Amino acid sequence: MKKTITLLAFAAALAAPMAAQAHRAWMAPTSTSLSGNDAWVGFDAGMSNGVFIPDHAAMRMNGLVVTAPDGSAVQPEHLMQGQYRTTFDVHLTQNGTYKVANVMNGIMASYTLNGEQKRWRGSAAEFPSALPQGATNVQATRTSSRIETFVTLNNPTDTVFTNARDGLEMIPVTHPNDLVAGEPATFKLSKDGLPAAGLEVTVARGGLRYRDNPEESTVTTGVDGAFTVTWPEAGLYWLNASVRTAAEGDTIASNASYVAVVEVLP
Repeated sequence: MKKTITLLAFAAALAAPMAAQAHRAWMAPTSTSLSGNDAWVGFDAGMSNGVFIPDHAAMRMNGLVVTAPDGSAVQPEHLMQGQYRTTFDVHLTQNGTYKVANVMNGIMASYTLNGEQKRWRGSAAEFPSALPQGATNVQATRTSSRIETFVTLNNPTDTVFTNARDGLEMIPVTHPNDLVAGEPATFKLSKDGLPAAGLEVTVARGGLRYRDNPEESTVTTGVDGAFTVTWPEAGLYWLNASVRTAAEGDTIASNASYVAVVEVLP
């Protein structure tokens, strides 16, 4: 069976959020820095035109993973999906920084069978053996989407900033829970474990509903994947980057996106 691997136009939908798409995905915490021995943080997640404004669709949390400062997994509580937003809580009991991420990846493919166009979606481990016998004109794209934020109980730590080497990821140079208005912060993006050079990163501040200026800017990563942002105002910020790689020979195409939500203090 001959399989020609090419980039699928419809794969862009799974790889949302992309900066160029109308609806942006976000996951916003009620607080990012807390103190004490025991604390709770609530989260809203959704897809919308303006970031942090739940006006389009709730986010599915099939890939939700909460990582504690010691590397253990924390079970989110009170998870509920509504019409426009998904909500859940995380109980913080360890000192340090937690990573809250919704990670989605897999393969999207189209093929022809008995003269009809078909589509398939599944994990990378299943492809291509899960396709039916006799499938031809196979077109496939590996997709990866990561949406994350960070919260700290007492003192910030960096143990959760590991590189899974899968899709687009961010490794902070400046701690994401130590951001102050008017001060620069530096982060690094990687693609499958390697520096993601030359990527445009969109930076947008929340609160658009209450102002006319969108306060959105773009920065570009350097050869080492690093980019620097100087925050103009305090508030919640949405950072987004995406990259598409076309197929070459038998190498499958890829479509990856990354979103981080960070809080900047006055």
